[in-house]
Amino acid sequence: MEATVAAGETTEELVEHVDVLIVGAGISGISAACHLRELCPSKSFAILEARDAIGGTWDLFRYPGIRSDSDMFTLGFSFRPWEEQEAIAPGPKILDYLEATAAEHDIRDEIRFDHRVVRAAWASEDALWHVEAVRGGPDGVAGARRFTCRWLSGCTGYFRYDEGYTPELPGIDRFGGEVVHPQHWPGDLDHEGKRVVVIGSGATAVTLIPALSERAAKVTMLQRSPTYLIALPGEDRIAVALRRRLPARLAYALTRAKNIALQMLSYRFSRRFPKLTRRLLRRGVSDNLPPGYDVDTHFNPSYDPWDQRLCLDPDGDLFRAISSGRAEVVTDRIESFTEAGIRLESGAELEADIVVTATGLQLLFLGGIELEVDGRPIDPAAAVTYKAMMLCGVPNLSFSVGYTNASWTLKCDLVARYVCRLLNHMDAGGYAYCTPRPPGPGVELSPVIDLDAGYVRRAVDRLPRQGARAPWRLRQNYPYDVAMLRWGSIDDGVDFAVAPRPAPPGAARPTPPLPA
Repeated sequence: MEATVAAGETTEELVEHVDVLIVGAGISGISAACHLRELCPSKSFAILEARDAIGGTWDLFRYPGIRSDSDMFTLGFSFRPWEEQEAIAPGPKILDYLEATAAEHDIRDEIRFDHRVVRAAWASEDALWHVEAVRGGPDGVAGARRFTCRWLSGCTGYFRYDEGYTPELPGIDRFGGEVVHPQHWPGDLDHEGKRVVVIGSGATAVTLIPALSERAAKVTMLQRSPTYLIALPGEDRIAVALRRRLPARLAYALTRAKNIALQMLSYRFSRRFPKLTRRLLRRGVSDNLPPGYDVDTHFNPSYDPWDQRLCLDPDGDLFRAISSGRAEVVTDRIESFTEAGIRLESGAELEADIVVTATGLQLLFLGGIELEVDGRPIDPAAAVTYKAMMLCGVPNLSFSVGYTNASWTLKCDLVARYVCRLLNHMDAGGYAYCTPRPPGPGVELSPVIDLDAGYVRRAVDRLPRQGARAPWRLRQNYPYDVAMLRWGSIDDGVDFAVAPRPAPPGAARPTPPLPA
């Protein structure tokens, strides 16, 4: 269906109305749109994207070596097979996959680029979200756009796109070289023959360092503490064998099921047997490095596996770069930057021409959109999540945040399908909106993201919380969520309301004022 202009609005202030408004055109936004096309074909929708391209993370990050940190058979969509040879894919191929999916499902024309949503106000009297977006003009001057929708779907990811996290680095102003953050990689940065220090040891550093080491004089990974690493083949041999013998969709479905099972089993095993898992991971690292390498200093963290997310080293590229001498790992703390590099607390100095601050992300719930319900501001930090996809007390709003122990898309596909279930259920029952109930007084609440990673700790006081039991608790368990979201009860912990009475002829629709 085509979008419409809300009744009663004048051409001076055009308000576009759709049944479903999706915020974000990354993986989760494309998934939401494709599910609407298939399961709710009568619903009109639009996608508001703050940037000028689809792809989200995979269009934003352009640093050398960027690739998935999950296999593409689970990071890919359930409804569209991943057909490339690599299981761990480079960023440009993932972006091509997203572009092709959007084209195949005819959703690109529904995307409004350069539309950054700043505010969304729910009005129960007309059962609509009134959404305000800032649109960047060709002359750089921003203009305001208004939308109304029955359902608001937040597919904004979980971090700030405009700014990565950089800790306080003493003396950095004295450094005479270049400092870059992977989130905003300069296209013209030339690192050939130069000394590069990468600060950080997470997934970004692990994929960036081998790529830089191919042309740099030397690359040093500087970390305060180690991270768990596991080397896995970049190509899934079982997937290749299944493709040769079975139809593409069946081979994809079987490979996807196999990889989901392996992800869940390895996670549960790690949590139940952390000491054994630690020994196995250490042995894997030791086998990939030269004899006598100081594994315990550089690759043996103090925390248990999955207290923080494990880092994947596809094809052991990082270990090969270290073994060849093209890269090194230094575990130490920064005392101060100097004109020529970094002085460490141990007294050692690292000379550098380029410093890369791979120091993480800044979490941001729902893209920082200001929410209101009937004039009451909604503070995400005071909210409780429902089925890890809605907020208690907030009608007709969903959000998509992927798993921390499995591929992002697994959860986003489930959320997109569940939203369609809800919309169809409300249509069948004549309901206008649904509102999750809070779990009740005295219920123990905890952070919705159960990781001890630094980027989570920095933002935990700004994120919603979860309850102690279903449906208010996120279990980080894909099979459990499949049972709950695909086939479980749709009215547990939710209040449904019928459509409000129509306004008298000529009555003006309530329109919240634009922010100053």
